[in-house]
Formats: sequence, structure tokens, C-alpha cells
Amino acid sequence: MEPMRELGKLFIVLGVLFIAVGMFQIFGAKLPLHLGRLPGDIAYKGRHGEIYFPIVTCILVSAAFTFVLWIVNHFRH
Repeated sequence: MEPMRELGKLFIVLGVLFIAVGMFQIFGAKLPLHLGRLPGDIAYKGRHGEIYFPIVTCILVSAAFTFVLWIVNHFRH
């Protein structure tokens, strides 16, 4: 394909991605699920500190990125 056409597709995908991230930043606090404090995330508070590992959040973000990359790869071929 032509290089300029590929560059145009890349800009469209990046634009959609930036819009999605911006919308999440604007409306993310109003969503019923707050990333980083989902059920299943591990949190431990001791006397001298606390440990927090957002395992469910990591899985959810990984699945979302996998889906986005799958969509991008689907349209590249």
C-alpha cells in the first residue's frame, strides 16, 4: 500500500485512542467501577505500612489493551 495511506490509518487509530482516553479521564469518576479499587484487588494494611496489588485491575486493563491491539491488527491486514 501507499505509505501516506498507512500513515493516515495510523493517525485515525491514534485519534480514536486519544478520544477514548480523554473520555475516560472526563467520565471515569462517574463510572460505577473505579479502576484500582475493584473487588478482587489485594490490599493489606499492617501496623507499619500497607501493601496494595491491583490484580483484577491489571487483568482488566490487559484484556482491554489486547482487544484494542486485536482490532488494530484486524484492520491492518
